[in-house]
Amino acid sequence: MGPETSSVTDAGGPAAEPAHHWGTLDGVSIDFPMVVERMHSLTLTYAVPAGPAQALLPGDAFEVARGEGDTATLVVALVDYRQNPWGDYDEVNLGLLSHPVGRPDHVGAFVYRMPVDQEFTKRAGNEVLGLPKTVEDLAFEYAQDRVTMRLATGGTHAMTVSWPRAAATGAPELTDATTFSYLDGVPTELPLAIELGTGLVDPAEVEVELGPAPLADELRSLGLPRAPDLAVWGEDLRGVFGRPRPL
Repeated sequence: MGPETSSVTDAGGPAAEPAHHWGTLDGVSIDFPMVVERMHSLTLTYAVPAGPAQALLPGDAFEVARGEGDTATLVVALVDYRQNPWGDYDEVNLGLLSHPVGRPDHVGAFVYRMPVDQEFTKRAGNEVLGLPKTVEDLAFEYAQDRVTMRLATGGTHAMTVSWPRAAATGAPELTDATTFSYLDGVPTELPLAIELGTGLVDPAEVEVELGPAPLADELRSLGLPRAPDLAVWGEDLRGVFGRPRPL
């Protein structure tokens, strides 16, 4: 089927897991697999120095996946959720490709910061998934040919990112991935399958401005602001999130 009529529940991976009811939160049923039917997303990747990247990982259960030249990979995902069981919220996802200590072949993204703009998804992310969501001042602005995301944390400007609204070059496909976290102090993996945009953005046309907030200082320790190594944009993307599992 084409993307207009197919469903993420047709896929394997997390979508094929048995149904699980976690419970309720603020009267909302929390169920897995959790299907997101519509979101817009920009994904940026950067090769960054491994030492400063490792310093951003809390605890001692994970270490960054090291590449050539003792580098790590920073993944920045800016997500505008349009149809999501946990709300129509905005999110900045700052992650580092990492693996559990002693398991270098099990690579996923450890998300060390995750600002959002709504309280419910913050609570659900913290209590159900162990993700470090915080409620911040976060907004997307759309023009005909460009998108801008502005983020302030703790009332202080953290980052502004602007990029071309690149057209899709093909139909997106669900890609299996893993996010790592600590849920109630326990190292945890979060399986997911996500569509990445196929709108290829010229990295030179991505504008990143950092403010004086601590989040921005962390990014400066990794060598930002600069052009990303890769930038892709997509609209009306889908995803499915599986039940968290202790490692």
